[in-house]
Amino acid sequence: MKRYTKVIGMMGYYFTKEFEKKKRHKNKVREVKEETVAKSFLEGDTEILIYFLESDREILITPFSDPKEIQKYLGNKFIQ
Repeated sequence: MKRYTKVIGMMGYYFTKEFEKKKRHKNKVREVKEETVAKSFLEGDTEILIYFLESDREILITPFSDPKEIQKYLGNKFIQ
């Protein structure tokens, strides 16, 4: 299952994904477009970790989460 992270701060939000590198290199974290995350989430094989910078709080959203919770944290693009 793929995992994306939505980082929410005072100035807005952005999505990231950690790419695992082979051999001895560190994993890379890259910013990803919201449309890409929404498409993958609607296919049903993605979970999204919501991370709040100020409070250091985390919430995990899966396709099986409550639709009200999905709409609250992710928006209408993520609801089928």
